[in-house]
Amino acid sequence: MYEKAELSIDFLVVGGGIAGLASAIALRRVGHRVVVLERYSDADISKMSHGGIRLPPNVSKILFHWGLENALRRVSITSAAVEFDIYETGEFIGTHRWEEEVLRETRGEYLFLHHVGLRQVLYEAAIAAGAEVRAGATVASVSGDGPHVTLTTGETLLADVIVGADGRSSIVQQAIVGKDVHDVTPYHCLFYNTMVPGALMRADPDLAPFVTQADDCMFIWLGNNRSALGFRVGGKDEFALHLWVPPRQKGMSDDDCWGGGIDLDEMRRQLGLCEPRLLKMTKLAATPARVQVKMVPPIEDWVDEHGRMVIIGEAAHPLPAGSFQGGAMAVEDAAVLAKLFSHLRNRDQISTFLHAFQDLREDRCASVVHSEQSNLYFQMMPAGPHQEQRDQDMRAKTAQGDSVFGGGEAAEQWEQLKELFGYDAEDEADDWWVKWGLLRERAKQRSLDMEAEMNIARLSSFRVKA
Repeated sequence: MYEKAELSIDFLVVGGGIAGLASAIALRRVGHRVVVLERYSDADISKMSHGGIRLPPNVSKILFHWGLENALRRVSITSAAVEFDIYETGEFIGTHRWEEEVLRETRGEYLFLHHVGLRQVLYEAAIAAGAEVRAGATVASVSGDGPHVTLTTGETLLADVIVGADGRSSIVQQAIVGKDVHDVTPYHCLFYNTMVPGALMRADPDLAPFVTQADDCMFIWLGNNRSALGFRVGGKDEFALHLWVPPRQKGMSDDDCWGGGIDLDEMRRQLGLCEPRLLKMTKLAATPARVQVKMVPPIEDWVDEHGRMVIIGEAAHPLPAGSFQGGAMAVEDAAVLAKLFSHLRNRDQISTFLHAFQDLREDRCASVVHSEQSNLYFQMMPAGPHQEQRDQDMRAKTAQGDSVFGGGEAAEQWEQLKELFGYDAEDEADDWWVKWGLLRERAKQRSLDMEAEMNIARLSSFRVKA
């Protein structure tokens, strides 16, 4: 059981995606009151919840700790390995099995599931925990001065803290920073996210192995300025397909499009030279989502000047679209925020805890963003000597019967992954409280005690003179 806060306060969470719902669950667990504002209706969300999502061990262990293990297992499968192929030819160049010892140490698992399945698990958990989730509630403005949110209907909602969990182009982020950081950043490439029906893949001898293997595996295709990634998801008989490709021709709109309306032929044209199995998958795929991939510079301020608004998840530290740590960082943020506010005793601590949240999360998130950017470069490395050396190293390890992460640049990637997987967000928050939070509270109490003693002494002196 979590420690309950001595003082319960009101949180307004803007955004009902993974970050917002995870925040609602975590904050309710420590006794705070939470209202989540989601601008889209439930029907709209179902249409936009495209594709699969990967949950690495650093986040699955948090969700397990929150009591969601059984619910997650019903809609997910556990990954056993990753296979690498060449995008243009389909040549197999190596594989890596997740080391059981490493996973045991992380206390989590690597899960594959549908995005809509994860959101449903989190939504049901938030409601069960006592949070209020308002769909179709569009926010017009926010302010940390007497914290309040105004909806497009004119309704004004008050709170003690406003949490901006509203994604890359966050209205809360804009209120804090003064601009849409994501919008003004140029994009690097395009990300397409779609699903392929498992039944159709099993009917094709070339595609059947992707969905009938004994050990569920993630497949990564390494290409020249292109990459693809695929995995079978739990809960539905589908295969998730992610594609990273160059921008389209000049003069054509590459705006983000989550709610359908993308022509499948458009996605296929962007494939370029690719192996036959990938082309077959795209011919069987559902209508994809399209997102611009941006390398957003770090956002300096996550907390507003009044110390009553904070941004989390993609609003605070945007990752390249399709990053496997995207959902994980949102849940880690929620866990840390709630852990800090489990120690709330008076309202004077609110600003301190919000700034502590940024201090605790900033370096971790910057490291993850850098890692995800490096991973994407590794997958999309332009043709040339560096790419040739990467492929030769992986082929050589495979020929020796070794993992592709057995040494060299690929081994460095694996070492980074192990560090990412082993991180425990809640432990970090506990450590901060023990090292700094308690010290600050004790110092504050000593100051108050000294002030009280001085006031008593002044009063006694006044009485003597009188």
